[in-house]
Amino acid sequence: MIFLCTDQNGVSYVFLFLHRHSNSLISLSFPHSFCLFAIGSTISWHKKVQKQEGQMIISLPESCLLTTDTVIRSYLGAYITKWKPPPSPLLALCTFLVSEKHAGDRSLWKPYLEILPKAYTCPVCLEPEVVNLLPKSLKAKAEEQRARVQEFFASSRDFFSSLQPLFVEAVDSIFSYSALLWAWCTVNTRAVYLRPRQRECLSAEPDTCALAPYLDLLNHSPRVQVKAAFNEETHSYEIRTTSRWRKHEEVFICYGPHDNQRLFLEYGFVSVHNPHACVYVSREILVKYLPSRDKQMDKKISILKDHGYIENLTFGWDGPSWRLLTALKLLCLEAEKFTCWKKVLLGEVISDMNEKTSLDIAQKICYYFMEETNAMLQKVSHMKDEKEALINQLTLVESLWTEELKVLRASAKTLHSLQTAFT
Repeated sequence: MIFLCTDQNGVSYVFLFLHRHSNSLISLSFPHSFCLFAIGSTISWHKKVQKQEGQMIISLPESCLLTTDTVIRSYLGAYITKWKPPPSPLLALCTFLVSEKHAGDRSLWKPYLEILPKAYTCPVCLEPEVVNLLPKSLKAKAEEQRARVQEFFASSRDFFSSLQPLFVEAVDSIFSYSALLWAWCTVNTRAVYLRPRQRECLSAEPDTCALAPYLDLLNHSPRVQVKAAFNEETHSYEIRTTSRWRKHEEVFICYGPHDNQRLFLEYGFVSVHNPHACVYVSREILVKYLPSRDKQMDKKISILKDHGYIENLTFGWDGPSWRLLTALKLLCLEAEKFTCWKKVLLGEVISDMNEKTSLDIAQKICYYFMEETNAMLQKVSHMKDEKEALINQLTLVESLWTEELKVLRASAKTLHSLQTAFT
């Protein structure tokens, strides 16, 4: 975590708190810049950032970034260059992370590696019985993510074997699945974006990832705005704030306008009172409360598919999304009004009956989700009592369901207000 403080002389300082052990806290302070580690580079911290929008939070020199260039210049470079087919940029970064972590005190990157999480909480790292407690859409994505990582490991084992001359120990014990999973999560959760680069010794996959030591200690808040990019003129990765900060406040950045399911999937955490939080409505649930005797239902579903209204239908803090209500209005069209479907997609009101029916269906879907969410919270609570070893994972899942329940309650309140216009 990073905090802004000012001493009695009015000089601004940045305090960096590093959680290196569960029961200890290390703090570093620096008035303007500090040495990253013994590679001749510094991170610049600009004073008075709490007073003015648009000022620099952090400027990290290119030499501090861990990129594929770093890997290729290292002892791994010769092995990567001669390997066919060329390894991917992701594999190069992951291999370097595992190898450097194994090197321990001998690694120049030890100060950075020590502040990285020992384990991650992305769904790919959770126990299968915990993944089964996730919302269906997130569970499906989590299983796809796990399958990709497992395939990534299986397809990389021959390359790992080629590195045996570099190690005394068997490479299978160094480049295990758990070690690669840790490295994959490190890149996936902490990498920053750089302009695409292309190297002959690497595959054609986009080479756009860089790890930025200490920069990733800036925590996420959905309520702040920042501009982050690599500055080609200064050859530094820079973050500027577009929000105001008061003294003694922790400095946050924003990973993007992500809902909690996306944050959980990609970063392994849930944001409380996230303004972007939402609950997704699947096609199966969308039609759950519609009359089964509607002969035009298949055609209506086809129209929604063709115009992109079958995905990303949500409930949010302000109620059902415009996309969800539009889809329901089209699905609720009476037979004699079916030819008006284009007007529905354009946002026109077809009739009071159509408006009321679509709101009634939306309310039923919302109540269905609220019942399901309450049931899942009870299930998670019972499992927490029975599976003490999984308490941290279950608490994270519990927080996701809790936040979704808050969103559904807010949506239900909005729907009730909208329905009063038709009573």
